[in-house]
Amino acid sequence: MSLTKKILLGMGLGVLVGLLLNNLDPSIYDNAQKFVLYPVGQLFVSLIKMLVVPIVVVSLILGTSGISDPKKLGRIGIKTVLFFLVTTAIALTLALGLGSLFQPGAGGSAMQGGDFEASEAPPVVDTLINIIPSNPLDAMVKGDMLQVIAFSIFIGIGLSRIGTRGKDLYRLVEQANEVLMYLVQLVMKFAPYGAFALIADAIGSQGSDSLLKMVKYLAVVLLALFIHLVVTYGSAIALLGKMNPIQFFKNFSPAMVVAFSTSSSSGTLPVSMKTVQNKLNVPKPISSFVQPLGATINMDGTAIMQGVATMFIAQMYGVDLAFSDLVTVVLTATLASIGTAGAPGVGLIMLSMVLTSVGLPVEAISLVLAVDRLIDMCRTAVNVTGDATAAVIIARSEAGREDEIPVVQEQKHA
Repeated sequence: MSLTKKILLGMGLGVLVGLLLNNLDPSIYDNAQKFVLYPVGQLFVSLIKMLVVPIVVVSLILGTSGISDPKKLGRIGIKTVLFFLVTTAIALTLALGLGSLFQPGAGGSAMQGGDFEASEAPPVVDTLINIIPSNPLDAMVKGDMLQVIAFSIFIGIGLSRIGTRGKDLYRLVEQANEVLMYLVQLVMKFAPYGAFALIADAIGSQGSDSLLKMVKYLAVVLLALFIHLVVTYGSAIALLGKMNPIQFFKNFSPAMVVAFSTSSSSGTLPVSMKTVQNKLNVPKPISSFVQPLGATINMDGTAIMQGVATMFIAQMYGVDLAFSDLVTVVLTATLASIGTAGAPGVGLIMLSMVLTSVGLPVEAISLVLAVDRLIDMCRTAVNVTGDATAAVIIARSEAGREDEIPVVQEQKHA
């Protein structure tokens, strides 16, 4: 049985076990969660997170030094960021449109939800200023991904400019990359068990009743995610990436499954990079540059959740959002995605910033908490797919230039 099938089987069993535990005596779930589900799930997440910072550093150094021409590096960087900003704006527009069309919160009242204490999102200007780390090692320890990315890019640029004098260091970084890729394969053998524990824990704690209360909101978010995944990314892959979208989704599905089970774009990065390079044949320099950057600043799935949630909360409170408010939501959510860590639940922090920008109560976030875990899984899968889509398109756009990088080619699989 393939790893993907094992992970899907683990997720299916996790749903069944979670529903069963939710309907049994609470003490049974508490014991199962405390002694089995939480330890196994967190062990899997910790194993993946253990590799994130080393892989980002190594991959970006190799990717940046591999793109030795400063003009090429700037060109690829501009195209990557532009693609991310455009798709995020499309995602938000789609979410607001579907939220207005289906009115998920219409006729409701401000329900009592869970507790949520909003964390203040940093100003965009401060985020941009803080990109350069005063202490790179401290940034790595804290997992400040923008600072880690900036430091790694500088090292890669320096390595490329000193030429043959840096060949020993470059070879060492290559060897480190090979070790890390082996560790990714090793950790992924544990993925089916981690997926089972994470989903069983999520479903067991929420139960079917709380999910049904938010079914309309959930349905609109999932519909927007599906349309963005299939139409936006599928069209981009076909028109700009010159690749069969069905083949793309089929080959990238293992990484999407891991993203779904972990709810972490950064945590999925080792798997998604390996999948893009091996199954989609994207050159390593481009994959190593585009995907770590995307894991930090590209969050289309999270933007969709924010757009639908904003409409839902406004409708629950009977607030009519003007066109200028909708534009504010698009701009704020797009900028808020820059520098926000790709970790589980971070979308709620970003949502508090969006709600504040249009005068809605931050406390209303508690209304969407019941299903946020499930949505978090789905939107993370969309986030990492957007990063892979960008890598394929950038690779295709760089083909045929004088400073050509090998073109991405569609690989045939049985």
